[in-house]
Amino acid sequence: MLRVTFLGTAGSVPTPERNPPAILVNRKGELMLFDCGEGTQQQMMRAKTGMGSLTSIFITHFHADHILGIPGLIQTMNFNGRTDPINIYGPHWVEEFVRIMTALGFYKLKFNIKAIELHPGDKVDRGDYYIEALKTEHSVASIGYALVEKERLGKFDREKAVELGVPQGPLFKRLHNGEDLEVNGRIIKSSDIVGRPRPGRKVVYSGDTRPCSGVFVAGNKADLLIHDGTFADDMVEWAKETQHSTAGEAASLASLANVYQLVLTHISSRYSDDTSQLLEDAKKEFENVSIATEFMEIEIPYRDD
Repeated sequence: MLRVTFLGTAGSVPTPERNPPAILVNRKGELMLFDCGEGTQQQMMRAKTGMGSLTSIFITHFHADHILGIPGLIQTMNFNGRTDPINIYGPHWVEEFVRIMTALGFYKLKFNIKAIELHPGDKVDRGDYYIEALKTEHSVASIGYALVEKERLGKFDREKAVELGVPQGPLFKRLHNGEDLEVNGRIIKSSDIVGRPRPGRKVVYSGDTRPCSGVFVAGNKADLLIHDGTFADDMVEWAKETQHSTAGEAASLASLANVYQLVLTHISSRYSDDTSQLLEDAKKEFENVSIATEFMEIEIPYRDD
């Protein structure tokens, strides 16, 4: 399972319809937050995502709308009896942020918080997948993130294995893992039974940024690109001044990067009643695009299964 839940989709100013930025990824039961705007713990309750399996919070930058939910979330998990540690990743200042937050003294935490500073190109290795920090372009130190699953084993041709005389059982697994075997005096090559390695899935989150090479390169053939789409195209000069992206700019990047699906988020409050212009601008450049809404969920399948 790889599921993305949008808990907060607003720009800098929340609206009655949109909370500050927060995106939850559930990968095989492990929960990860990307940004954590004010009220995120309540959004998690409303979405019934749970909090106990949350292992990490990945911060894109230290503007208030992206981090003010962290103290409340920590407090809520503490009151709920959490004892497992949690990691908070982010750009420069993440260690100072965590130190100040925990030094306030009202937590009396029952679990440890570890701050890890990341720079573009750094990878957080999680075994069969990793999170890579991406260089982005915003008005303060900022990074984006790519969740990248490593290659999977190729498909195992069970019928062919049986035809070649391989008995069902442990030998199947050894062949699938790339080991050549001798069966009844005959060498059975793994490559004769196992197909090419298959790619995993990839989700890229830009955070607040201008269109940039860091997101473009990481976004190549991504299953899902979640990109800053703060403004419509007629606001491009303001987008440049505030270091955000327009819907059309984000969609153009998605098209050039050959992504499979694009979701625009960090929606300015000026579009709180109507996002049709954003969608119209984006679809001129890229068809498979949508505007994020609160509690929208996207299940990401393996595309070659």
